[in-house]
Amino acid sequence: MGASDSKLVFKRGIFRLSEERHIPADDTYWTAFWELPESSEDVFSLFTPADIRRTRDRALENLETLILAVTSRLFRLRHHPSFPDPELASEQEALNCIRVLTRILPFLYEKESLGSWEETFFWGQRRRRTRQSAIANEVLFDEAKEEENGKPESSEFEDTKPLAEELIDTLVDLLFFSELTLPRQTNGRSKVTYAIWQSGVGCNTAVATTKEYESNRAEILRLLLTLSGQSMYMTAGVLPQRGVRALTHLCTCPDKQVVLSVLCSLLNTTLKYNPASWRVPYNTLVFKDSKETLVTYSLQLLLVLLLYPIPETPSNSSPKNFYRHYLGRLHRPQDFHFIVDGMTRVLNQPLQEKTSYLPGSQSSGHFAPEILMLFWEVTQCNKRFRSFIIDTERAHDFVILTLFYALEYKNDAAKQGVVRMCAFLLQTLSVEPNFGVNLNKYFEGQESLPVSIRVPGFKGTYADFLTHSIYTLITTSQGRLNAIYPALLAVINNIAPYLEGLSSISSSKLMQLFSSMSSPSFLLANESNHNLLHSLLESISAIVENKYSKNPELIFVILKNKKRIEALRSFTLESGQEEIERRNQRRKDSGGQIDPLEAGSVRSSVDSGRSPTVTQSRSPALEEVPEDGAFAIGDDEDESDDDDDDDDEHQPTPARSTSSETQSQTSSTPNAEDALPTQLRGMSEKARGKMPAGVPSFSRQNSTVSLTAHSMSGQSQSGGFEPTGQWIESWLPELPLHTVLAVIQQVTALLPRQDLASDLPTSETLQRISDTKVMGIEASPPRVHSFEWSPLALGWYESLLWGLVFTSEMQVSKGSMGIWNGTAIKLFRVQETAPEGPTLTSPRGAVDAVGSNIVSRIGQINLRGAGGNQNQTSPQQQP
Repeated sequence: MGASDSKLVFKRGIFRLSEERHIPADDTYWTAFWELPESSEDVFSLFTPADIRRTRDRALENLETLILAVTSRLFRLRHHPSFPDPELASEQEALNCIRVLTRILPFLYEKESLGSWEETFFWGQRRRRTRQSAIANEVLFDEAKEEENGKPESSEFEDTKPLAEELIDTLVDLLFFSELTLPRQTNGRSKVTYAIWQSGVGCNTAVATTKEYESNRAEILRLLLTLSGQSMYMTAGVLPQRGVRALTHLCTCPDKQVVLSVLCSLLNTTLKYNPASWRVPYNTLVFKDSKETLVTYSLQLLLVLLLYPIPETPSNSSPKNFYRHYLGRLHRPQDFHFIVDGMTRVLNQPLQEKTSYLPGSQSSGHFAPEILMLFWEVTQCNKRFRSFIIDTERAHDFVILTLFYALEYKNDAAKQGVVRMCAFLLQTLSVEPNFGVNLNKYFEGQESLPVSIRVPGFKGTYADFLTHSIYTLITTSQGRLNAIYPALLAVINNIAPYLEGLSSISSSKLMQLFSSMSSPSFLLANESNHNLLHSLLESISAIVENKYSKNPELIFVILKNKKRIEALRSFTLESGQEEIERRNQRRKDSGGQIDPLEAGSVRSSVDSGRSPTVTQSRSPALEEVPEDGAFAIGDDEDESDDDDDDDDEHQPTPARSTSSETQSQTSSTPNAEDALPTQLRGMSEKARGKMPAGVPSFSRQNSTVSLTAHSMSGQSQSGGFEPTGQWIESWLPELPLHTVLAVIQQVTALLPRQDLASDLPTSETLQRISDTKVMGIEASPPRVHSFEWSPLALGWYESLLWGLVFTSEMQVSKGSMGIWNGTAIKLFRVQETAPEGPTLTSPRGAVDAVGSNIVSRIGQINLRGAGGNQNQTSPQQQP
């Protein structure tokens, strides 16, 4: 459809769709939809959202006929013995049918009132004429017309699968179709052969491929993603319960060969991706790599299939997702090596980019959030893989990479969802005992890390680096990450019984967290902050009980904080409120001078754009983190008050991650953190097995927690939480202080006073501490703080994934070509941002011709699409 008159014919046909009611199904008009377009761009640019909505709202019957026409044509082509043949059954017609469906479906899904129609039209039972009947009724001679008066017998019709099921099954077949997506099959073999596209898991030799095959695969995957994308038109609370029929059909496919072929093809295509080998300097500006597009859709559909929680039904109370099931059955070490190498190759790209001499010569973590999500999925559903990465110490690489992305994105409002996922990923790994043991290995490669996560002068183990990084995440995230404080502390708690040789710096960080979390302003801010203090004390006690002699630096820091720890035992409501009053008075007496450690100054300095570089302070001072008066972190020697003012702009929101360079500002939502998972108080496996039978279970991970346990309790918009003495008595006696107090009492008596007077302990002091035998302390069984799923947690997770998919599609399609662009999405917020200034890909004014000429000479690719000047959009999660 290169000629302008051909485009005009197609456009006029689109106008007719909404202007003329009840166009007959046998009208030759319908053939234009698969005969005229020459590319996906033709369909998307000429068939505008306004056209589709106008037809949907004025002439829905025409849209029905169009869908039936293009699906029937696609089914006929798929079964044609000559397909794909340019003359008899062309590949182009099949692709145009796929493109038209990809364009239309989101606008049907967005209109909630069409729900029952969509269910009946796509998923209702159908009857059609049998093949024998169709042949018998063909008119071969004129005389045959005289014999057609009789009514057709019921045997001439048969029940057939719903339209959507037949469409999905056809698309899956087309992914493995001779001369369409796979090489030509020898005569006599079926056109559909479920051959894995790429070598890797389940396949040692890759099938031959061409750019045309890869492009065709991408278009088919794009339609499967569009069908699955009905998820985006439900809220996070509704999606896990209601589900998406298309995904349920895909994930419950009983044919093992089909599932394994799709799973391995998507997985291997993704993990064979090597961005370094495809890149030339600055090519991200001018090239639209067809292979990268295929990798994008492969990875996204793979994640959509793996994450999907199949809703329970009365007939099936425990449905099985076969993609997740078979991923969990992988066991060969060579497969695990392939998966780990592929993931680290992609995740390492941004780290290498930061040392590149050519700025912009590589894409900045293009697939990083999705690969982290894939890694988390494999670790959750495959115990053998989890053991493999821990036992081979490859887990160390993933710890560093996960911390890199968490620290890199922590101040980015649009990427908080990825940071939270990083915390939950670390928690999932930390449940394994060997993970904690292996963290005691000395970390030698710290100097090679990017400056943003490097700790100056660092000398220590992986455990030290992890502890320092968790401390940094908590204290420098400006309150955005309070929803994951429990997860970050759970990581420390899970590894605590196995830690040895904790450095002086790491020990100080733990005690500085204790100092802040035990301050009155923090404990009295809401009804759940004491849980964080409990978790931290539990961690410190576990280290002392299990590895006392191996951690003299920590014992020394505990002894230095003797007064603060002992004061906590006698904490009361009155004493806490008096301490807050004294600090407020000191602030007034200082003549309005704000202490640089207090919340107000931190807020102003942070808002002015503080560097994310981690620096090692000379004194044990921490920043205060404003969280609606919830968390104030102060100096070990001079506690600072938190800011008690409610400040809406600092309310935590589950702002989702994007891969877009255009960022959007997050906004508050009242129940934002309700969509985040939390964790149970640590319990042994034996205790977990004794939980009441009536506790509701959840199919993915048997979640048994309330989502609001840590995240929102006590934080009301009106500041309604009022601490009472009775409330304090309900949790204060439960704090695990016994072990720490016993150490203070016994070890202090054995050390000379001058040993504790110095800031740093001497080697003799440390040896004396290690040699001391503390009485009355017994190591309790390690408590496992497991990550827990729930329907709301999965809703948050799905919104994170689909936000990534949405943003990526905007990047790939450049402007108005996006599948979901401009539709009424409910799963997350889509917020428009201002258009960017002139760039090489979007020049303006007098430089337009020059810029366009440069682009065309280097890339020969349409970078801007039809909507190059449109505002960029960036998704944000909502609960």
